[in-house]
Amino acid sequence: MLKKSVTLLALSLALSVSAQAVTAEPVKNIVLVHGAFVDGSGWNPVARILDKAGYHVSIVQEPQTSLADDVAATRRVLALQSGKSLLVGHSYGGMIISDSGNDPSVAGLVYIAAMQPDKGDSLLSLAKKYPPAAHSITETADHFLYLRPEKFHADFAADLPVKEADLLARSQVMPSAAAFSAPAGAPAWKTKPSWAVVATEDRAINPQLERFMAERAHSTVTELKGNHAIYASQPEKIAAVIKSAAESFSH
Repeated sequence: MLKKSVTLLALSLALSVSAQAVTAEPVKNIVLVHGAFVDGSGWNPVARILDKAGYHVSIVQEPQTSLADDVAATRRVLALQSGKSLLVGHSYGGMIISDSGNDPSVAGLVYIAAMQPDKGDSLLSLAKKYPPAAHSITETADHFLYLRPEKFHADFAADLPVKEADLLARSQVMPSAAAFSAPAGAPAWKTKPSWAVVATEDRAINPQLERFMAERAHSTVTELKGNHAIYASQPEKIAAVIKSAAESFSH
């Protein structure tokens, strides 16, 4: 009987060590999700830094036709990864990763000046809690949205050179109005660790809203002085937050 108990104890310890080993498996896949009005190319400086650090980086080019379509596009990229992934979302991309982050392959989420919805929240309903300084979003006749080009630099990318911001304004990806009003499902941050960067001079999302959402989600918060497109203007600091989040799974 004693021998059987010792054997069971040894088996239990072995399983426990095995479970810890799985939990401590490094996260080497980084999936970057852009926000509204831009495409994935803005992630290039961050991606290059993470590439050099040895991470496998993928960038989602979501269509912005609906929240459901954008979540599906992100899950499509997640399905191509081998092993666990860290999901990173900027701005409206936070709506996307909160849903697609429920995929079992996702280890955690990083929000960069992003929306962190709870169930039932929409981008518009969250923005009403703490209105942004910017009021430059305009709707087309067929219910898509764009930022008035003359306001793009000040409201979206004030930290970037004017010529660079002008190119972004000219090449905008227009999200559907329906995507901004779509209610969120159960968010992945309720069951998985999350990190958040608050851009303290953000005009597109009120920094107070970013703080409120991050506190509600119990995210690990980093505050950086910068405007909404902080992922493009301060790629080294954003990459450092992402690397720190990824490395936390190896401890």
